[in-house]
Amino acid sequence: MELKALNLSINDGVATITINRPKALNAINKDVMDELKYLFIDGGLDAHALMGVIITGSGDKAFVAGADITEFTSVTKEEGSNLSEKGHNVYNAIEAFSIPVLAAVNGFSLGGGNELAMACHIRIASENARFGQPEVNLGLIPGYAGTQRLVQLIGKGRALELLMTADMIDAPTALHYGLVTHVTSAETLMETAEKIIRKIGSKGPEAIQRTIECVNAYFDKAEDGFKKEIDLFGHMLTTDECKEGVQAFLEKRKANFRS
Repeated sequence: MELKALNLSINDGVATITINRPKALNAINKDVMDELKYLFIDGGLDAHALMGVIITGSGDKAFVAGADITEFTSVTKEEGSNLSEKGHNVYNAIEAFSIPVLAAVNGFSLGGGNELAMACHIRIASENARFGQPEVNLGLIPGYAGTQRLVQLIGKGRALELLMTADMIDAPTALHYGLVTHVTSAETLMETAEKIIRKIGSKGPEAIQRTIECVNAYFDKAEDGFKKEIDLFGHMLTTDECKEGVQAFLEKRKANFRS
């Protein structure tokens, strides 16, 4: 699939996806969603050949400043539900991706864009980043799981206030709330993102995959996260990856998980 709304670059095992609609502040339209689906659901990204993924926005104003509202006019209830379901499916695939996906938020992260950031496993922000869910200003509610993931990340009270007031919060507040884990200068944002990905990439790749599965299971009503951890812990003890890690520890050397 030829990517038009996204730019994809791969550097030594780290894939960087850049939402490339700067004139529209990188707003998510059908092309963006289709291309994210291609990458994360249809096999466009080969997780086995990568150690991690960074998602960011083009330019210095916005990560993603929401969904493209022009696509919301004259839609039926069924079409609207289908649109939301498609977004849920794509964002769920990002959340369940077997290698770490990090959002490098370089400006406005609003509406569907903030929902994209929240679907990533880790979020870091530049000092000029702003976060919000402004849907109620349009007489709408979030459609890509914003009412669910925001509560998971920052708690019910703070989430309800942001969802109902449509207020934006700055990067230091997002850090205080736990929405992001680091705030950097704009100049060092991507360097910090890559450093985090490469640090994770030095660990056992299946251990990282299983950690993602266990953490996601905590929020899945159909899963028993405790049982999953018990089962996967037993499984991991039998893997060559674990044997290498334990042997390296005993020999006081660095484990080689990717030989």
